[in-house]
Amino acid sequence: MVNLYRDTGVVLRTHKLGEADRIVTLLTRRHGKVRAVAKGVRRTSSRFGARLEPFGHVDVQFYTGRSLDVITQVETVDAFALPLVADYQRYTAASAIAETADRLSAEEGEPVLKLYMLVVGALRALAGGERDSSLVLDAFFLRAMAYAGWAPAITECARCGLPGPHKAFSVSAGGSMCPDCRVPGCVHPSPEVLTLLAALLHGEWPVAEASLPVPRRDASGLVAAHLQWHLERQLRSLPLVERRARETATGAQ
Repeated sequence: MVNLYRDTGVVLRTHKLGEADRIVTLLTRRHGKVRAVAKGVRRTSSRFGARLEPFGHVDVQFYTGRSLDVITQVETVDAFALPLVADYQRYTAASAIAETADRLSAEEGEPVLKLYMLVVGALRALAGGERDSSLVLDAFFLRAMAYAGWAPAITECARCGLPGPHKAFSVSAGGSMCPDCRVPGCVHPSPEVLTLLAALLHGEWPVAEASLPVPRRDASGLVAAHLQWHLERQLRSLPLVERRARETATGAQ
């Protein structure tokens, strides 16, 4: 019997296979990360090639293959890619989101529903264009780290749990640190930075959107450093996002 299954997913990345095919990596609702072959999608006559571009939110039918599954049908659920690829800042933020999701879903076929929902929500916010893309990206990073068990301590000491706010922050030690637990190499973010981090983590958008450019820039630096410390490697797409955010912040001042 033909072994078919269907799921909804977000296209994280693609790469070429042979002369006309692609291997597509998707983060799906029920099956987690799935790598599958899309046959003939690089031909101009392909029925669904454009639907399998990065950031596409699609309903997909798969055929279970020996090594890689094969995509047999695709229907668009949300056309996130159209507004994202037209705007450099939103595009690079979406690229960082997709790369992070790919890293956090290391095991193929293992359900990661919460991560899937975070990715869909972040891409929807970016595509809608109603919120600042840097804030959306940092909110996604913080919530994705919370999903992975890496959330930085913001309102309490990372070691002893003493309620804060505290003046010292250490990426390697897990976040904010009280005077008794403080380790060498701590940075000292402003209270506005800690307020912004807490707002992004908990979805308090009026507080986040009222923040000023300098706290936003400093918060982005802490979030990026914390994420990459736990990933143990740099995100390839992140330096582009940071450079664009820095220019925007400077212009706003």
